[in-house]
Amino acid sequence: MRILVTNDDGIRTPGIEILANWARKIGDVTVVAPKVEQSAKSHSINIHTAFEVKKVSWLDGIDCYSVDSSPSDCIRFAYNGLNMEFDLVLSGINRGFNVGEDIAYSGTDAAIFEAAYFKCNAIAFSTIPESFEWAEKSLDLCYGHIISNRYLDHNPIWNVNIPENPKGIILTRQGNAYYKDIFKEVSPGMFIACGYSIYQGTQNLDEDLDAIMNGHISITPLTVNRTAMEAYRKLSTMTKKGL
Repeated sequence: MRILVTNDDGIRTPGIEILANWARKIGDVTVVAPKVEQSAKSHSINIHTAFEVKKVSWLDGIDCYSVDSSPSDCIRFAYNGLNMEFDLVLSGINRGFNVGEDIAYSGTDAAIFEAAYFKCNAIAFSTIPESFEWAEKSLDLCYGHIISNRYLDHNPIWNVNIPENPKGIILTRQGNAYYKDIFKEVSPGMFIACGYSIYQGTQNLDEDLDAIMNGHISITPLTVNRTAMEAYRKLSTMTKKGL
């Protein structure tokens, strides 16, 4: 199996090193990752200016490339610049959860969305900000769960969040907002966003945020299709009836 590994925290960071080395167990690994941190860059790509790509010596036995652009561009360059094909894309391990509405901002998840455009299965991994210990210990469990339950047969892209000392795995859906932003003026005319948690604490464990907050690994199927299908189906039916 040919595996592409990327992230949004940047190449030579602990999370991607753990993920790339683990991925050797299941296939031939190539790393194409951002030169510098690209957190919260979402699904941005660079279309107007050139960006630097360098092959770097880093992990023994793994071809590694540093891309001075976003995680999505790392996927695009791997396919269209290196002209490679992959069976699986792995993104992460991100330092900090990617759940609820924050998925829209996540560079980690954007990489798997981009992989889906290339018709490739992909999994994003995120964990607590303080340590990669529990994520590293849980990779076998998470991947084994996905494969044994044939998740990739049902959906190509999956979002995994691993809390500290997890109790087990729950299949979840995307939840709601985790943080709220306020803007602090740090100097005249200069502002910085400062987020704070608005999590209320519930037992609705079918949502990703509630699952991880209650100590469970959350595995969520995601999609790149942004059609509001319920509205589409209802209005299409009305149109066909001449309403």
